[in-house]
Amino acid sequence: MKSNRERSIALAGVFQTAHLAAQIAEQGNADSSSMEASIHSLFKLNADSVEDVYGGLRGIESGLRLIQQHLGEKKTDAINVTQYVIALLHLEGKLSKNPAMLMQIKEGIELAERRRDHFHLLHANIIAQLADIYSNTISTLKPRIMVQGEPLHLQNPDNVNRIRALLLAGIRSAMLWRQCGGSRWQIILNRKKLSEEARRLLHVL
Repeated sequence: MKSNRERSIALAGVFQTAHLAAQIAEQGNADSSSMEASIHSLFKLNADSVEDVYGGLRGIESGLRLIQQHLGEKKTDAINVTQYVIALLHLEGKLSKNPAMLMQIKEGIELAERRRDHFHLLHANIIAQLADIYSNTISTLKPRIMVQGEPLHLQNPDNVNRIRALLLAGIRSAMLWRQCGGSRWQIILNRKKLSEEARRLLHVL
């Protein structure tokens, strides 16, 4: 049985990717270190611990702060981020029942992994390949995630690729959340516990 600590870390991963995708859609850019940690999680399929998936707690610092904002006492008007989180958790539930699609994603990530010998993690070629995996798999599940933002930024192909790659990373974190015993009921019933755990983890940093 996984602990509340591990569930909070995994959920922070989901919130972080949702927030980064929203930032790119609305502003055209996002924090590169947070994005690197989130994209890196796609290649950590056999991690030693939940936090190791993100290269340590520092990798999901912004995600932990988002849990506090969205689930704790602080109020936020970023409703779209919460909607993306719920959608990612829902789609991952559908994906978990589709072994053929899971294999397709795994093979795509292994191919992208081989390309990392030639390109850095956030290189346009790697991001485009991860975006293709999302388009060919998760994007075919219903309901599709419709990311809202500025048309100027959403018409930029590089931004679209970054958003899709981040949503794929969000699915990875949603999978981790489920493996840690997380569910949508957990978010509703244990929101205070999750927020307090996020606060504790931030104090460790």
